[in-house]
Amino acid sequence: MNINEAKTHLSSALEKVAKGETVILCKRNKPIAEIRPIKESMKKKRPIGLAAKEYPAFTIDKSFFEPLPGDIVNAFSCGSE
Repeated sequence: MNINEAKTHLSSALEKVAKGETVILCKRNKPIAEIRPIKESMKKKRPIGLAAKEYPAFTIDKSFFEPLPGDIVNAFSCGSE
């Protein structure tokens, strides 16, 4: 849609956008911009535990909390200890 046409028919262009279409604005038949719908934000906060059926509860082994071996610690500290 060229700019002059957009000025004249802005309401109809916005109706298309409201239906989910993207309207390309052109200047001398060269695309310069687009008008597109804005994604709706979630109306409600997402509840916790949506994937509980796919990923059943798990436990963390006590060894997870033990100190890392020295060679791994050195790898993160650029070799200086």
